[in-house]
Amino acid sequence: MNVEEWFDKYRFKCDSYRDIKSLVRLKKDKKIKISVVIPTLNEADNIGHVINILMPLMKKHKLVDEILVVDSGSTDDTEKISKESGAKFFISEKYLKGQGKAKGKGENLWKSIYLAEGDIIVWVDADIKNMHPRFVYGLVGPLLTHDDIKFTKAFYKRPIKVGKELMPLGGGRVTELTGRPLFNMYFPRLSGFIQPFSGEFAIRREVAERIPFFIGYGVETGMLIDIVQKFGLRACAQVDLKKRVHRNQTLQSLSKMSFGILQVFATRADKLGKLVLVREPKSKYRQIEHDDKGDYFIRELKVQERQRPPMIIVDEYREKFKKDPNWMYV
Repeated sequence: MNVEEWFDKYRFKCDSYRDIKSLVRLKKDKKIKISVVIPTLNEADNIGHVINILMPLMKKHKLVDEILVVDSGSTDDTEKISKESGAKFFISEKYLKGQGKAKGKGENLWKSIYLAEGDIIVWVDADIKNMHPRFVYGLVGPLLTHDDIKFTKAFYKRPIKVGKELMPLGGGRVTELTGRPLFNMYFPRLSGFIQPFSGEFAIRREVAERIPFFIGYGVETGMLIDIVQKFGLRACAQVDLKKRVHRNQTLQSLSKMSFGILQVFATRADKLGKLVLVREPKSKYRQIEHDDKGDYFIRELKVQERQRPPMIIVDEYREKFKKDPNWMYV
């Protein structure tokens, strides 16, 4: 299947799945559990809003079986608010300690495969200001109605705040300036993803457990490359969730994020023979900053996209989920 054909056939709209009762019937017929996971770090300002909007999907409609917050060690009231709002709360570093320490969004996503109970895992970011149940039912809809689809990725219009004004378009700067050119150059099969770095996606457990995870913001890049490489483009779909309003990051933060994404691109392109690295990707990042007086200086940062192994090879995971000893041959 070429990219254009996939783009047309595997692109869905969230409104097609507004009939939640129908989705619940499908879920029960297929004996599927659904977990919603929210990765966090100091998200006290918005986490309560996100959980409260999604909670009726669990309490009232029974579409969702659990809502988990997996945290990187917040120092604000993220934990307190999450628990008061009814979510399960986990501090990432307290689990799978035998795998060593690491911090980052990707680390939280990886650990959540072990912590969540669902056959389908939905990941949503904690900073979404216009959170709506469609961010969940839109993503699980194609998985419940199409057995061949194993992974759904969100896309939407992304407003950006310029001064005090919210402009209708302009978000997704890393996607357009870093991700899309690199996908077109080295991984053209992925060039049809409208927002490859969107933080909202859903995945079947049997896929999530069999791919590695990068620990930082390059996690979405690695996931897309590895899922399509292992399961094919037909296993993926993308869903229009209309609009996403969130906290726009500074250019400096996005620059650091892009550096991590470039590490993942280089690592995967080298592994798959699309380019040859003469040495390991660098982790030292020199960022140019300036102070209130207008003086410029260099700040050195360490950005290292370590890779976690597929969860299926972790002993604690195989024991918890009673995996077949011959899993590697399945």
